[in-house]
Amino acid sequence: MNTIPTVGFNVETIKYKKMNLNVWDVGGQDSIRSLWRHYYTGTHALIFVIDCADHDRIQQARDEFTKIVNDREMKDSVVLIYANKQDLKGARMANEIPELLGLDRLGERSWSVQPSCATTGDGLEPGLDWLLDETKKLRKLKKAQKSQNQTSAAIRT
Repeated sequence: MNTIPTVGFNVETIKYKKMNLNVWDVGGQDSIRSLWRHYYTGTHALIFVIDCADHDRIQQARDEFTKIVNDREMKDSVVLIYANKQDLKGARMANEIPELLGLDRLGERSWSVQPSCATTGDGLEPGLDWLLDETKKLRKLKKAQKSQNQTSAAIRT
């Protein structure tokens, strides 16, 4: 499999296990990072890919990740992190990523770190399976909350 970095952004609808995923693949170049927030509205999940072999940019990845997850439009989204390039010697291990990205500060938000290798596809499906399960749970929870709120409003009137 050949991969190239995203320049600008790509939009695709991907069908995965009876679910349609509208995917915004937004490039990480400095010049377009300020535009990322325009894609957050209505987002149910974030897939953040970190280059585990690029030790020099781990702090930069943490800073950008923190900005994204702290945006008010992203407060309810579940977070999947692909710890990419696990095939390369010296790559950070997936179990190091929670501390490196400060995932303990996400509170009750659902998150997962999945070791991966984009060039071979290793780890991609387990990550997507987790993501689908979590978004289904989130939808059920929101539906139950909405129903409860409607019942409460009917009782008050």
